[in-house]
Amino acid sequence: MASKARAAATMKAAVIHEVGGPEVLKIESRPIPTPAKGQVLIKVKAFGLNRSEMFTRKGQSPGVPFPRILGIEAVGEVEEAPGNEFKAGEVVATAMGGMGRQFDGGYAEYTCVPANQVQSIKTQLPWDTFGAMPEMLQTSWGSLFTALRLKKGERLLIRGGTTSIGLAAAAIAKNYGAFVASTTRQAGREQLLHSNGADEVIIDDGAIAEQISSKKISDKFDKVLELIGTTTLKDSLLCTKTQGSVCMTGIVGNSWALEKFSPMDSIPHAVNLTAYSGGPDDFIKTPLEELAQQVKAGTLKITVGKKFTLDQIADAHAMMDSNKAGGKIVVLT
Repeated sequence: MASKARAAATMKAAVIHEVGGPEVLKIESRPIPTPAKGQVLIKVKAFGLNRSEMFTRKGQSPGVPFPRILGIEAVGEVEEAPGNEFKAGEVVATAMGGMGRQFDGGYAEYTCVPANQVQSIKTQLPWDTFGAMPEMLQTSWGSLFTALRLKKGERLLIRGGTTSIGLAAAAIAKNYGAFVASTTRQAGREQLLHSNGADEVIIDDGAIAEQISSKKISDKFDKVLELIGTTTLKDSLLCTKTQGSVCMTGIVGNSWALEKFSPMDSIPHAVNLTAYSGGPDDFIKTPLEELAQQVKAGTLKITVGKKFTLDQIADAHAMMDSNKAGGKIVVLT
C-alpha cells in the first residue's frame, strides 16, 4: 500500500536536459521511484559532488542519456527495501554502479539503487560529514591499497594534494604508517595539507622530478598517487623509485589523453603504472564502517570544503568548477 501511495507522490530533484554550465541543472518535481525486489529506495540526506558529474554536465560522458538526475553517490535512510536486505530507517551509503549515469542518481530527495551497492553504517556522524565520505573514501582507499598496495613506512607522493581525494588519501595513509608528501601550487595551502596528514608539502611547479634531482626533495617515492592527470603523469613517473608504482586516479588537469606518449621513453625502467576506477564491488569492499569510526574518534579527518542545499545545486557546481572549495563539496537535502 505504501508503494502505491508513493507512486503518486513527488520529490524534488536536480535534472539535466542538455550539456552546459552549472545553470543547466534545473530543480524539478519528479515522481518518487518505486523499488523492485533487489532494489533499495533511499531517502537522501546528503551527497557529495564529484568531478565525473562535472564532466557529464559538460558533455564529456557521451554514454550518459539525458534527461538525467546526476549523482554517483548518496547517504540517507532506507525508505523501502522489498527484498528485506535492509530495514526502514537504516542509515546507509551508496555509490557508483551506474548511479547518475545509467540510471538516476543522488541529486534528489530520493534515489533507488541496487541493494548490492548499499552499505549500512551504524556509526553516527553529522549528515554533511557522512555525505562527504562514500565515493571519496572508496577512491582513496582503493587507490592506496588495491592499486598501489601501499605498505607501512613507504614514501607516498600525492600529486594534487588539495583535492578532496588527496586530503582523504593523506589522512588514511598517514594513519596507516606511510610517509606522506602532498603537492599544491599555492603556498597558502601548506597548513591545510599538514593538518590532513602530510609530513612534507611540495609546491608543484610541474617539475617535481627536477626538485628531487637538485636535492630540494630528499629522495624519490615508493608510491605516487596521481590526481592531476595526464598533464603531470610523465613527471610523476620520474619521481618514482625502481619497482615503485604510480596510480592514475584523477583528472583535475582536465586533459584526458597523453600527447606523443612513448612508453619506452616515458616509463622509467622497472617503474609500474596502474590506474584506479573502482565500481560497486570496490565500494562494498571499502571498510566504510571502520573508517566512519575513525572519523568519529577524530583519528581520520574529513575536510568538508563547502556546503549547499539542493536548491543551490548550480552554485555548488560553480564552486566545483572553480577548484576553490578546499575540500569535499557536500549538498544537503
